[in-house]
Amino acid sequence: MKRLLLSVAMALTLPLPAISFDAASMTLSERKAFREEIRQYLIEHPEIIVEAMDALKEREAAAAILASAELVRAMSDEIFEDGHSWIGGNPDGSISLVEFIDYRCGYCRRFSTVIDDLLEFDTDIRFVVKEFPILGEQSANASRFAIATLQIAGDEAYKSVHDALYAFNGEINEATLRRLSDTLGLDTDKIIAHMNTSEVNSVIKANHELASELSINGTPAIILEESIVPGFLSLEELLHLVEMKRES
Repeated sequence: MKRLLLSVAMALTLPLPAISFDAASMTLSERKAFREEIRQYLIEHPEIIVEAMDALKEREAAAAILASAELVRAMSDEIFEDGHSWIGGNPDGSISLVEFIDYRCGYCRRFSTVIDDLLEFDTDIRFVVKEFPILGEQSANASRFAIATLQIAGDEAYKSVHDALYAFNGEINEATLRRLSDTLGLDTDKIIAHMNTSEVNSVIKANHELASELSINGTPAIILEESIVPGFLSLEELLHLVEMKRES
């Protein structure tokens, strides 16, 4: 409330010539009269409250964006060069896009087609996937399987599993993962055996810790260069953000 009154007081005094104002020197009666003037002005011009609150929200939003950009810069290595995440698109692209995913997330499934279209349209984007299972045991099973595939069979096998898990409808357990792996022609026994190793656990732990540091608590969530953008985006919105980054 004090911040709002200060904003209102500034609005009231802006049209007037600059004068020296010392609130501490005001008498009790002067302060009372001043507060009454503000009250009366607000009654007569209630739109000032809305304007003041909108201005405050804009300043707070700008401050939050600046703070998140500074945080992304400070954690650049963990975000863009962690050494354990799959990298798609153009590994040497001038624009970096990171996505935190959960295979059981419906919005992630829809967004995966947007990402595919983006990477096909713009061949100058480096795409990094952060396995971030947050929707229960089946999500964890899917991510463990995908990470194990990457570590055992490499990038191409991971991409095949990544796409297949998004397309899969049904319970994700060892039996269904075995069938999926066999269908893709992978070394099923070796990948399944690797799913609960410390190497896989450390990746999921690191991704969860990173998300916590970045205040990311849902999927999909992307980091586009220095900007954290939560939630689903259309292809048009994503292309617009990419172009804005190129122009900045």
